[in-house]
Amino acid sequence: MAANRRPTLADVAREVGVSAKTVSRVLNEDGPSSPETRERVLAAVAKLGFQPNLMARNIRVGGPDTTVGLVVPDLGNPFFGTVAGAIEDVVRGRGLTLLMGSSAEDPDRERALIQTFLARRVSVLMVVPAFGADHSHLKAPRATGLPVVFLDRPGVGLSADCVVSSNRTGVHEGVSHLIARGHRRIGFIGDLPAKLYTRRERLAGYRSALDEAGLPYDRALVTGAHTQAEAAAETTALLDRPHPPTALFAANNIMALGVVRQLTRAGRKDVALVTFDDLPLAEVLEPALTVVAQDPAAIGETAARTALARLDGDRTRARTLMVPTRLVVRASSELPAPYRPSRRGAGGEQRGALTLPGVRGPA
Repeated sequence: MAANRRPTLADVAREVGVSAKTVSRVLNEDGPSSPETRERVLAAVAKLGFQPNLMARNIRVGGPDTTVGLVVPDLGNPFFGTVAGAIEDVVRGRGLTLLMGSSAEDPDRERALIQTFLARRVSVLMVVPAFGADHSHLKAPRATGLPVVFLDRPGVGLSADCVVSSNRTGVHEGVSHLIARGHRRIGFIGDLPAKLYTRRERLAGYRSALDEAGLPYDRALVTGAHTQAEAAAETTALLDRPHPPTALFAANNIMALGVVRQLTRAGRKDVALVTFDDLPLAEVLEPALTVVAQDPAAIGETAARTALARLDGDRTRARTLMVPTRLVVRASSELPAPYRPSRRGAGGEQRGALTLPGVRGPA
């Protein structure tokens, strides 16, 4: 056998001096074989480093693979990493292996990745839907018993289990927290596209908090971005308005990073801030960041247990499960209102702005 070639079933058979069918019977435990033959086959497998092709076997016998397929929009987003880690912790206990791929928020790429998972007969399919994706093509696999679970956002064109955060309630609580400190003009920086499920739900929570407080909804204070750089630019645009907001709400972790970066660079010590999603270093920022914290681990665990229940025969109607958020109050939201509009002197310096202790400008 060539040194750079993977050992095959035929290589094991030659090593032992039996047929490939005999080796297959031993490895798959699907036929008679003597204890001596079994011992020799397993010894040859260990010696040669042979790995059975489980995918080929499962396709041949018509059974599912021992894998769970997970599609997320961004492998670099720590939120989805935590979700995936929780799923893996649960399914590992059932002898299942997690396979993960990124759609990059592209519906075509998502569908191609799903087809790859279906071709290898995954036991469970989990999807964080890309915006604009249609999931009606999964009706046939789901009808034959494949558990399908959507995470973070509902699917489109398919009735299936879905696990989401309490987006609307969480944002309502965060914005109400700012209103309770006297803020009346609160900017909202959400994700794009504007019709994305999480963006719509979080904006609805923002509006409901204003309505509850009897405050008007001002479209000029609502904007969107998709990257940190875009969020930073939108922060500047909001704060440069003739009647700028006294507080900002950043509607996800990427927006939060862009807003924090821009406030720090600009030396803005006069803007209160609450964000949706906790950040790894939120407690050590200057000031520490007030957040509406999701529980991505609970989302992943709930999705995995729901899928396993389906795998075990649960045939009840598809349901949407909501994981609660939690307001974590830190220093960034504690700047009180009312806000005194800044006045610029001849040299361009700001005068008369309220300050938020601990926010540092650029060195």
